[in-house]
Parts: sequence; C-alpha cells; structure tokens
Amino acid sequence: MSRPSDHIDSRPMVAEPQGDGVTQPKLGFVGWLRFLWRQLTSMRTALFLLLLLAIAAVPGSLVPQRSSDPNGVAQYFTDNPDLAPVLDKVQAFDVYSSAWFSAIYLLLFVSLIGCVVPRTKHHLAALRAKPPKTPARLARLAGFTTRDAAEGTDAQAAIVEARTLLKSSGYRVASFDNATGGNREFSVSAERGYLRETGNLVFHSALVGVLITVGFGSGFGFAGQRVLVEGQAFVNTISAYDSFNPGRFFDDASLDPYKLALDDFTVKYETKNLKAYGQPLDFGAHVTVTHRGEKPETGEVKVNGPLRTGGTDIYLLGNGYAPTITVKDPNGNVVFTDSIPFLPQDANLTSLGIVKVPDGLAKQLGMVGFFYPTQATAASGAYYSTYPDLEFPLLTLNVYTGDLGLNAGVPTSVYALDTDKMTQLTGGTTGQESLELKPGESQQLPNGLGSVTFENADPTAAAGDFSGSVLRFASFDIHHDPTQGWVLLFAVLVLLGLLTSLFVPRRRVWVKAVERADGTVRFEYAGLARGEDPALEDAVSALADRHSAALSPQNLAATPRQT
Repeated sequence: MSRPSDHIDSRPMVAEPQGDGVTQPKLGFVGWLRFLWRQLTSMRTALFLLLLLAIAAVPGSLVPQRSSDPNGVAQYFTDNPDLAPVLDKVQAFDVYSSAWFSAIYLLLFVSLIGCVVPRTKHHLAALRAKPPKTPARLARLAGFTTRDAAEGTDAQAAIVEARTLLKSSGYRVASFDNATGGNREFSVSAERGYLRETGNLVFHSALVGVLITVGFGSGFGFAGQRVLVEGQAFVNTISAYDSFNPGRFFDDASLDPYKLALDDFTVKYETKNLKAYGQPLDFGAHVTVTHRGEKPETGEVKVNGPLRTGGTDIYLLGNGYAPTITVKDPNGNVVFTDSIPFLPQDANLTSLGIVKVPDGLAKQLGMVGFFYPTQATAASGAYYSTYPDLEFPLLTLNVYTGDLGLNAGVPTSVYALDTDKMTQLTGGTTGQESLELKPGESQQLPNGLGSVTFENADPTAAAGDFSGSVLRFASFDIHHDPTQGWVLLFAVLVLLGLLTSLFVPRRRVWVKAVERADGTVRFEYAGLARGEDPALEDAVSALADRHSAALSPQNLAATPRQT
C-alpha cells in the first residue's frame, strides 16, 4: 500500500532530468570566472582579438592623428565642422591611445599569455617524454607496408639498424620488445616535428614581446613636429617644437640638444610624360645637424628615407611654399616680416596662408592669402595653379582689421583667422579687389594703414626667372623610440615562428620486426600524422626502402602494401 507523498518515510522528490536526460550543474561565481578565463585564453579568442586589433587600427590611417599630424587634425576640423566633433568624441583622432584600442590591446596581451604559458608547460613535458609504445595493429595506420626478410635475418639487429636510421633523420626514438601469440616482436617507435609546436609557441611569445616593447616604447618615447623654412634652424628642446607628444614616462632631460638647420629643399617634377605632367618624382630636404661640441654634419631627409641622429628618427611629412611678407607702417617702418608657410590645397600647390600683424599699426591686421606657383585664370575669372613649380608665381591677399583674438590668452591656430570680430577691407563683397603681388612687388594697404611687400628670395636672378623667388618649407616629424631594435627582433621571431609552425610536419613512425614460429622475420612499417601531412605515406615507403638497403647484402623480398 503506497504512502502519501508527504509521509515521513517517503523518499524525497527528485526533479526529473529535462531534454536529453542530462542535468547540468549550476555555475557559481568562481565557476563563471573559470569559464570566462578559459574562453579568454583560448586560441580562437586570441586570433579573434588579433584580427580585431588590426581592424581597430584602420581608423588611424583614415583620419589624421594628433600624435603625428596635429596640423592635419586642425585642418580636418575646418573642412568637416559637423563630422569632426563626432569623431573626436569616439577618440578617432587619438586611435592608438584611445580607451577602446587599449582595451583590445590589453585583452590580447592577457589572452596570449594565458595561451602560451600552459602550452609551453605541456610542450616541455612532451619533449622530455619517451615516444609512445608501438601499436599492436600497425595495419590500421597510414602508409602501412611490409617487407619479408631472408632466412637468417636477426630481427633485433635489424631494429637496431632502423633505430639508427630514424635517429639520423632527426627522430626521437624508443625501442620495445614484446612477445604475443608465440611470436617475438622487436620494434622502434619514433617521432619528430616538435619544432612545429616550438615555432607556434615562439610565434605567440614573440607577439607578446611585440606588445610589451611597443607599450614600453610609447611610454618612454616621444613624437614632435616642427616646420622649418629654408635657412631656418631649431634646437632639439621641447620649447622649440611646434607640437610635442611625450610618452607617459618620458624625461625631457633625455633629449639630445642637437641643432637641425634646413639648408635647401629640392623637388623634381615629371616633365616628359604628359599624362603625369607635374607629378613629383623626388623630394629632398638637405639639412645640417650640429651636436654639442662637434662639427656640423650634412644629411638628407627624403620620403621613406628618414635621417637618424641624436637617438631620434627625422621623417619628412610635407612641404610647400613659404612666401616672405613684409608689412610697413605709413612712415615706412617695418612692423612685421616673416616667411609664412602656406598649406597646399591641391596637387599643383595652390596654397593657403594666414598673416597676423598684432602690433605696430593703428589696428590689428589679418590677411588671408592664396599663393599660386604658376598662376592661370579660369573661364569664371577664378585663379588657379597649373603647375607646382615656380613658373609664374602670384600672391593674393584679403585684408581684415579688428581683434585678432590674441589678447584673450586663448591659444589660436597660425593656420586659421577668426574674422568674427574683424572687418574685411579687400576681396569678397567689399567692392575692393584683393591685393595681387608678384615676388619683389609692394602695394599700399587700404585706409592708409601702410604697405605690404612680397619679398623676392632671389633678387639677383634675371628678369622673368622666378625659380628661386619663393622659399620652401619642410614639415618634419621627429620620433624617439628606445625599443625599435627589440620590436625588429620580435617581428623576425614572429615570422620565423609562423613559417616553422606552417611547414614543419609533426609525425610518428614505427618499425616492427616479427619473429614468426617458423623462424622467418617480417618487417612492418607505418606512420601517423599529427595534423595535415600529405607526404607521410611517401615518407614511410622511403623509410622501408632505406631500411631494406641498409640490411644488404641480405636480399629482402618486397610484398604489396597492405590495406
């Protein structure tokens, strides 16, 4: 008679398993942590994070970065006033120091270490272990073949010979002796290809090394930019840079205070191929470097050809024209003179520049200038440049007066002019033509403010020869990275490890000699691939042939391959 379910002697009710009949245990907090750690340190996750890091680096090549091209960032904000603030919020102009890039970087670092450490431990244990015992049924393995020995063949001596052959081929070997079913068996077990796993571990360890050294280099290095006009120089100190981006642990006392002077900037343009007419063929910044207490040394900085000096690499970022402009007051006193870098706007170097004269005149003066190396006039009346070299140079200036915004203590860009609090005097809708100047010419400023002169940099040149009339500028990017050598070393190890892991096969091979009851001896050969190894069967067959030849002058009759 059954008892009620709530009777004191009744069995406790147990929940029936659901679905496939398996009841999964609930994961606690530690269990979830262990599960997440295993997922993070899996090889699949490491490869995914490596791919994700490569994708995350793409925006750094699509938009200018503050660390390498701050002027480009400022220009991007000017050209894209709506899009730029949005990109700035997601740190698109600081990709390599952004929170999201750093998160991927650190996750990849942890994942690689979590992969490499246990695999290294397992690999070292495998290297110390003996090859596995010879399987009882070699006929089930790849490349199985047999050879029947002639009468009087010593099975044990033949296996010793096979062991010697395998060891000379780079195999790790172990011999075994067994008796089954009245037959005596001697065998040798061999394996090789652990270099494949070694290469795999070197590849992943070197990736960790690259991550560490790149992080170290970014922390102790720096990147700075400086624009130099021909004839100008600067000393390698923080205050002399136009922009400077030090690493978190950078010490300015480590700067080598050398002097860098731009002597000349040369450009070669295509003039023979009409389809590529005016395209630059070569750029070269000829410089003089002077270290403290040493003689000056000349050098050249080219595109993809940096100059290394004082522990820094000097790269050529850009170049253009720097018209020399002089402003005088009504009495003829010079209140401003400087060579102003004009930023190129197209391939023919139509260039835009800003001139600011804060003092010396009745009002603060600002001018927006356009420079045309080879000026031409479109059907609409607009000016443009038809060739990037100095064939017919022309400078136009739109003049503004008012507050330049320099007295508020807020930094302003030298490549932009805020006209909100200024009055335009020439160009645009003023009814007054823009000032137009050729090298060596002067014009009066509106409202009796004074005069402006476009200086000729080569006043001794013949009339009509403008080839040296305007100075050029070069934009330099100066880097210091104390880990360049280490990064190169780890990069080479990454390549070598990858090639080794791809092309070194890992395989096991067995040779067995069976002494049958009638006194005859049969040799069995077989192999096993650890991964893809299309050459395994040929390798086993070649081993059998070499072993047969090594046992000469005994005549071994080959039998068909068994399946």
